[in-house]
Amino acid sequence: MDLFNPQPDKTTNWLPYGGTVHYFGFVLSQKQADHYFDVLMDTIEWRNDEAKMYGKTFITKRKVAWYGDEPFEYTYSNTTKKALPWTEELKLLKAIVEKETGETYNSCLLNLYHTGEESMAWHSDGELDLKKNGSIGSLSLGAERKFAFKHKQTKEKVELVLAHGSLLEMTGTTQTHWLHRLPPTKKIKRPRINLTFRSIVT
Repeated sequence: MDLFNPQPDKTTNWLPYGGTVHYFGFVLSQKQADHYFDVLMDTIEWRNDEAKMYGKTFITKRKVAWYGDEPFEYTYSNTTKKALPWTEELKLLKAIVEKETGETYNSCLLNLYHTGEESMAWHSDGELDLKKNGSIGSLSLGAERKFAFKHKQTKEKVELVLAHGSLLEMTGTTQTHWLHRLPPTKKIKRPRINLTFRSIVT
């Protein structure tokens, strides 16, 4: 935290209606965030993501990884992933996120965006594998990126910037009523790692 980026009020709901989004600001120090970013870049089993649409398989430049308490299967974009066992660093980060949100998570989907030109299109995390109206704790490491929400009916938008070492939580009916995305930008050349801690229904 610095004088120009004070900590936000983590009790504030960033959505005007139909869901709940809390932005906790920094939950890691600069030194901690730098350390975890470097370790995750080197130790996570990153793989290019796949999406199947209209009978074709598309390979993304963005890379992903899926970890959990058990070898959970998670299906999205018509592809299924099996969770790898937690690394020690992921366990520590999960504990930090759980302490901040007051929630518990049994899995984590990680995304690696090499530059700002790698992005995520509008979507909602409404897969049947996920706990309905459950919490998703989103931890950001690396390059600051804009994050956006759009209401499915009214098209109203909400945008905020996610900082290195910061935490955002989506919960309640957010996934039912709102889409979210990570928009592309040519201005950012540095990589970003996003960890989304989730609860898979067992």
